[in-house]
Amino acid sequence: MSNIVTAPSEILRKSTRPVTTLDKRVINVINDMVDTLIKTHNPEGVGLAAPQIGQNLAIFLTRPDPKGKISIFINPKITFYSQRMTHPTGKKGVYEGCLSIPGHYAPVRRSMSVVLKFETIENCKLKIEQKSFTGFLAHVIQHEMDHLNGILFIDRVLAQQAKLYKVGGKEWVEVGI
Repeated sequence: MSNIVTAPSEILRKSTRPVTTLDKRVINVINDMVDTLIKTHNPEGVGLAAPQIGQNLAIFLTRPDPKGKISIFINPKITFYSQRMTHPTGKKGVYEGCLSIPGHYAPVRRSMSVVLKFETIENCKLKIEQKSFTGFLAHVIQHEMDHLNGILFIDRVLAQQAKLYKVGGKEWVEVGI
């Protein structure tokens, strides 16, 4: 298990390198990411990108259900964003957080669905796939794709002029960026 890299670490601001070969190093990074995501609590992570464990590779994982299966996405590219957007307001909608910016949440607008082209592992080889994702999983994928491009959710908060909250126990306090 790796420690989660937190802001303002430089690696979180770099675009990642594509995975060109499924070698032992890449397999070790993926296994470490899986282990790290499983053991991340308070909060439990729903996604993890390689830069968050200090690796500059185009890989992210998702697990929207804490007891669910972990999905691995290698060299992902979003090929379609729906024009329909989430509009979190008040206590409705997804308040986005990030393991690399612990304890902070904000209502970030994102496309309600995306189409993702990516590689996955099948029979110890990389296999290209393309799938549509909607709802919460589409939201998580967009967040993790941002990580692979050196973008943090607070950048979206600033661009959307949304409010950022620091959470301590049951208390949410609005904070500036």
